[in-house]
Amino acid sequence: MSTAIVPSPAVADQQTRERLAKVVTQVLAEAKKSGASAAEAGVNISQGLSLTVRLGEVETVEHTRDKGMGVTVYFGQRTGSASTTDFSEQALRETVRAACTIAKFTAEDDCAGLADPARLAKDIPDLDLYHPWNPGTERAIELARAAEATARGADKRITNSEGGSLSTHEGLEVYGNSNGFLGTVASTRHSLSVSVIAQDDAGMQRDYWYSVARDAKNLESPETVGQHAARRSLRRLGSRKLSTRECPVLYEAPIAASLLSHFVSAVRGTSLYRQASFLLDSIGKPIFADFVRIHEQPHLKGAQGSAGFDSEGVATQPRDLIRDGILQGYVLDSYSARKLKMQTTGNAGGVHNLTIDPGKENLEGLLRQMHTGLLVTELIGFGVNMVTGDYSRGAAGFWVENGEIQYPVEEITIAGNLKDIFRRIKAVGSDVDTRGNIRSGSILIENMTVAGS
Repeated sequence: MSTAIVPSPAVADQQTRERLAKVVTQVLAEAKKSGASAAEAGVNISQGLSLTVRLGEVETVEHTRDKGMGVTVYFGQRTGSASTTDFSEQALRETVRAACTIAKFTAEDDCAGLADPARLAKDIPDLDLYHPWNPGTERAIELARAAEATARGADKRITNSEGGSLSTHEGLEVYGNSNGFLGTVASTRHSLSVSVIAQDDAGMQRDYWYSVARDAKNLESPETVGQHAARRSLRRLGSRKLSTRECPVLYEAPIAASLLSHFVSAVRGTSLYRQASFLLDSIGKPIFADFVRIHEQPHLKGAQGSAGFDSEGVATQPRDLIRDGILQGYVLDSYSARKLKMQTTGNAGGVHNLTIDPGKENLEGLLRQMHTGLLVTELIGFGVNMVTGDYSRGAAGFWVENGEIQYPVEEITIAGNLKDIFRRIKAVGSDVDTRGNIRSGSILIENMTVAGS
């Protein structure tokens, strides 16, 4: 195969930034010229490399370069949106015209409109999100191959592989609106992952590991990623089934964030104004155990969820969602805030580095605290009813006695109600997983139903 592809220049050079800002400015001017009372537009350009190596052989190599522009126009309370990947002046005019035509046929919505001008970001901080990396195809293959080779060579019981993968991504986004806001964000995201299969007389087990970073220098080494993947697969060999029981459950850090994602869904504005949340009218009420603090940290340097402004241009601010177990606020964009007769919380596009404060114990310490119960390391399916809070998910992990892992388990279901699960949190680990937008250590739940054979 040929790998003589020359990496594209960085997408966020000054010339490109100015060109995309000009596109946004032109689109907003065209919207005003077409009679729109207000408008907003966003332009993005990105490029990346993604490849997979399996059993030492290159399976896929994909170089990407994408761009797009989206515009929303407002004629009073009527709204229309359109998008294009063509940045020529004619295409931009036609896209604005299409949005205006759509707006003429939409019903009036008294909650539609741009964000409150007073809440728009004025001083946008540099959050150290942009570190372009062009390793070249050959070097990228070497890294993915090294990670997979380490995992495959860790033990003779590693018999197969789903592959080692490496990806790089860099992007530039410019957002502007007719209230005078114009903001630019350049960001990168690089990752390295491995998934392998272990086998013994009892059967086969699969697991994986990955590393992700804004700056490639902060990626774990291929050897570390491979060793983690192998160790996680090997430890699952000999999995057993459990009988149905009630017991403490400890969520390992990489999956504990899923509990917080359910919380975010329940306090998101769209769920609340549609009356589709088990946490309706809960501000000021105890939701979690009284020691729990959950807060946003949007301005962490180099973190995955950092942002100086949301997708409406609203300034982001550090804030508590849960303090002393009590709900302090919701997750709102401008539209849902108006629906609820509240103010936007700067969460158009999602939360920003949502963090549950860690405790002092690492995973081993939490196992000792649990003493006897279930350590969950994998969740399967999505059995969550956000209206009632009922929770039931397939799981795999390890049975623990006397604070030590005894044997792996599989084909079980853990169940309860999220209201009870949140209140029954006994401890949060110090082993915080920072690879995503939700940052959590392992979480120990006092009691849940474990359904087995």
